[in-house]
Amino acid sequence: MNSVLRQSVGDEALGVGLDLGAAFRDSNVAEVLDKLDSELIGLAPVKSRIRDICALLLVDTLRRQAGLSTEALSLHMSFTGNPGTGKTTVALRMAEILHRLGYVRKGHMVAVTRDDLVGQYIGHTAPKTREVLKRAMGGVLFIDEAYYLYRPENERDYGQEAIEILLQEMENHRDDLVVILAGYEDRMERFFRSNPGLSSRIAHHITFPDYTSEELLEIAALMLDQMQYVLSADAEVALREYIELRQHQPHFANARSVRNALDRARLRQASRLFAHRGGTLERSDLMTIEAADIRASRVFSEAAGRPTTDTHDNHRE
Repeated sequence: MNSVLRQSVGDEALGVGLDLGAAFRDSNVAEVLDKLDSELIGLAPVKSRIRDICALLLVDTLRRQAGLSTEALSLHMSFTGNPGTGKTTVALRMAEILHRLGYVRKGHMVAVTRDDLVGQYIGHTAPKTREVLKRAMGGVLFIDEAYYLYRPENERDYGQEAIEILLQEMENHRDDLVVILAGYEDRMERFFRSNPGLSSRIAHHITFPDYTSEELLEIAALMLDQMQYVLSADAEVALREYIELRQHQPHFANARSVRNALDRARLRQASRLFAHRGGTLERSDLMTIEAADIRASRVFSEAAGRPTTDTHDNHRE
């Protein structure tokens, strides 16, 4: 347990007057929750669920210190949602929270996919999976697109071996390892139905909603501010239209698609400035993205049924 938190509750373990507010303040979890609010726009139901988990852990700590009966908590989780909805960021902050409340020793996160766990020949999967688990001990193991571990159509696939090792370690080291499985909601549901032993070990299922167009505009503004760029008034209008169009096209990845779009706009801005390199540039020229830098995207040309004319635009964004 976190030493500061232990001190907050230890002296009164046999009596009354345990101060939940003091335990919360002394744990410094509020700092992590504030960081989560500042890093991620929207996601109100996700943030609310994370706060609920914090409350559960704090109360569980006080109950144990007061000598009350309590079962060992299972903290393994499932994060479901589309790409770019903040699952990895929340997992990082969850690792910090668990560490500050004394539920894991280190508070780091190890992020992996199937390729990090599953081998390509007999005898290869077990050492790969155990090595990853060894690195994750004392923190959080985040497995993205976890459903790819299970491929029943291929009888020579070794993903099931990795799952069995995960099951064993999730149970044996539940006091020092938290596993978070992530991916698309529908695929994760099928994955859990096919692996009931794994599903039974997941205590917290958190769904990450897609961002609204207004939230994506806020995210874009935050990204631009961090990069020290600004949008002209016309560019703001263009970006709003872009987002509304892009949301209805294939392979949309929420905040990730917005970042990709801004990166393409920066490229077009640089090409535009370089094409008119005869004069001097003001600081504002270097900072400002114009509507043309956004409207050159193939998203607009595809929506209008025209071929793209942007030679730099090899991607949908």
